[in-house]
Amino acid sequence: MSDNLTPDPSEPARPAPAGKSQGADTGKPGWEREALERIAMAAINEQRAARRWKIFFRFAFLAVLVLIAWSILDLSGARVDSGGRHTALVTLDGEISSDTQANAEDINSALDSAFDDDGTAGVILHIDSPGGSPVQAGIINDEIRRLRAKHPAIPLYVVVGDMCASGGYYVAAAADKIYVNKASIVGSIGVLMDSFGFTGLMDKLGIQRRLRTSGENKGFYDPFSPDTPKMDAHAQEMLDQIHQQFIDAVKAGRGQRLKDTPDIFSGLFWTGQKSVELGLADGFGDNDYVAREIIKAPNIVDYTVKQGITDRVAKRLGASIGSAAVHSLVSGGKVSVR
Repeated sequence: MSDNLTPDPSEPARPAPAGKSQGADTGKPGWEREALERIAMAAINEQRAARRWKIFFRFAFLAVLVLIAWSILDLSGARVDSGGRHTALVTLDGEISSDTQANAEDINSALDSAFDDDGTAGVILHIDSPGGSPVQAGIINDEIRRLRAKHPAIPLYVVVGDMCASGGYYVAAAADKIYVNKASIVGSIGVLMDSFGFTGLMDKLGIQRRLRTSGENKGFYDPFSPDTPKMDAHAQEMLDQIHQQFIDAVKAGRGQRLKDTPDIFSGLFWTGQKSVELGLADGFGDNDYVAREIIKAPNIVDYTVKQGITDRVAKRLGASIGSAAVHSLVSGGKVSVR
């Protein structure tokens, strides 16, 4: 009988002798633990690498968005490249106020740059505004007159869009000439102070206003307190004085071109067509027409100050803080030329 017997498949496999190994590491004590640790570390490293790439792509995408926003919003504020003889354009759009884009600081800065450029043949101030602060409008008017005297060879023309009313016209009056569209709204040479009075409603609701002031007139035009003849007389005196300043500026700018019409300074406004008849404007035309036919420099270069997001937020925040501080000290209506 042979000793090489074929093992019975039904019998369980015998373990290998202790001194012999079936693989490279399987004979070492704890090899299973080491293999699991290696697999786990490999998985962790792979996750870390994936996370790093994910963060990298997120930052790259954010950088691209910032660059796009930068180019669209023109946050750089780079100086204008005039590129030879040209017509300089400055735009005054919207309400004239210290906390809007139509503020005296930005408008005057743009006008200064336009006049100082050696390639400027003439300046167009495009106005589309219902008015606003008489202070801001007066500052721009003064600067235009100063620049015209400093640069007598460079004319400044106002081109009106939809509207050049009140404070907008206060600014326009300083120009050499004013060009309008036949349907533009022009004029409204007047001043107003608006507020509300709630005393009648408070009486009906049984509400009492408890206001204490140190100073006889400190609660001037408080909307929750009754007005007095003295307050009305003082407010009217202020409005008349500012109105006269407005009238003087218009007369100084327009001179003999104004028709002697009693309604001209009454606060009324007219179409662009009628404004030419009244001497409030000189002719009809848009930016391209004035640059091409009047200034004879069809290449238009825009000098308007472009505010970035940070500038707008800062100005609005500053104006809000200032308004809150003033409101806590002074009550009354807001004076505006609009």
